[in-house]
Amino acid sequence: MSQPLIVIPARLAATRLPGKPLADIAGKPMIARVIERALLAGLGPVAVAAGEPEIVAAAQAAGAMAVLTDPDLPSGSDRIHAALAELDPEGIFDPIINLQGDMPTLNPVLIQQGLAALEDAPDAALSTLVSPSTDPADRADPNVVKAVVSWPDDGAAGATTGRCLYFTRADAPSGAGPIQRHVGLYVWRRRALARFVAAPPSPLELREKLEQLRALELGMTIVARAVDEFPKGVDTPEHLESARAWYQEQAK
Repeated sequence: MSQPLIVIPARLAATRLPGKPLADIAGKPMIARVIERALLAGLGPVAVAAGEPEIVAAAQAAGAMAVLTDPDLPSGSDRIHAALAELDPEGIFDPIINLQGDMPTLNPVLIQQGLAALEDAPDAALSTLVSPSTDPADRADPNVVKAVVSWPDDGAAGATTGRCLYFTRADAPSGAGPIQRHVGLYVWRRRALARFVAAPPSPLELREKLEQLRALELGMTIVARAVDEFPKGVDTPEHLESARAWYQEQAK
């Protein structure tokens, strides 16, 4: 593999927490905190695919490259692909790590693990992370996306990487055992990302409102690395206060 690039898609038009990329967390905007986590992974350059000039300015001030993209692009993957056309038209960077812009408390080790999962699976188009849970509340929560994963030798307890069969907001799979909560981080082979954004949204993607289902419906192989941590994004004012409290605790 050549040099990886971490790209963070970010725009201000979040419905549950408007303007959240610029929300203050311990004296810095959220996008700056996410950039810090990405740089701590030590994997290479970090860029932001921004929907607005204000995010470009904040990202550059935090030490990242930044590209202004069309705010009407339909997904973060489309925003990243558009940014790559300007940042790296020669295709030097590959793979491309899609890091969500609302994870200011993410452990940088998880980014490394996502990359390692793709490096260990030469036939995969992309990799992601999952975290097990036996909490009934997680099973019932449609905002907790579940990955249905085929583990080698059906040995989920001992396996660390498996092949994703499906993603859903429903309680799945049924029967005894934990669910696998999907962690919203993707590591794309660049050619797979280009194929993905060239395709229209798929029927299951539209039904579940999960864009990774487009990749599965295109026949792409997605592998998942199992991790113990389950990083939570910032989607509500309550989540934002939790992130602020986390940074206050770290500063003690």
